[in-house]
Amino acid sequence: MSATPLLQLRDLRVAYGAIEAVKGISLELAHGELVSLIGANGAGKTTTLNAIAGTLATAGGELLYEGKGIEKLPAHLRLRRGLALVPEGRGIFTRLTVEENLRMGAYCRRDEDGVEADLERVFTMLPRVKERLQQVAGTLSGGEQQMVAIGRALLSRPRLLLLDEPSMGLAPLVVEKIFEVIRSVAAEGVTILLVEQNANLALEFSQRAYVMESGRITLAGTGAELLADPKVRAAYLGE
Repeated sequence: MSATPLLQLRDLRVAYGAIEAVKGISLELAHGELVSLIGANGAGKTTTLNAIAGTLATAGGELLYEGKGIEKLPAHLRLRRGLALVPEGRGIFTRLTVEENLRMGAYCRRDEDGVEADLERVFTMLPRVKERLQQVAGTLSGGEQQMVAIGRALLSRPRLLLLDEPSMGLAPLVVEKIFEVIRSVAAEGVTILLVEQNANLALEFSQRAYVMESGRITLAGTGAELLADPKVRAAYLGE
């Protein structure tokens, strides 16, 4: 494993006009880690992911990927370097078919054989996606759309996968399947930063985690440590 973290945020700030949503946070992910970012609604979690992905500009601090600053790098070039986002609300192309959505994930690739092999890999992980291949994506259930969104991201062959609320609005059995896929992707060595409303599930899955409150990181530790922390349990696990 490389000694240099795959991702580092150093005093990162993000603002919407005069309102600072992310107030100087620092975190890092080692190669192959699954790390969660938990917190209440409005804490700045989604803003953080969007800033990492390049869909939001930063207002200060450093954003390092493989040890190099990428603050000025546009989103599509971050994707080419292996940094992929599955956004909150899935963000699929509702008027395209499932297959067209998946292939959009590989738009920057030129290795046709590799793309076809990765499609088969997605079908193995997500057989429901294969069954719906020619269906218009907007007619799928919420769970099926989430599977398509994850599959599309995997077609970019990511090294760092950013997942924003993958279980939101989904039935328990579907959530279980989605997290099986997340575990499988992590087992293949893909680094994952997970924002998840189900803090208990996120912490159980994660090697490490950060707690974010009002734009700041307030706690950090292993998933097990935060699961056992009375403050975390009271604030986020309903105890």
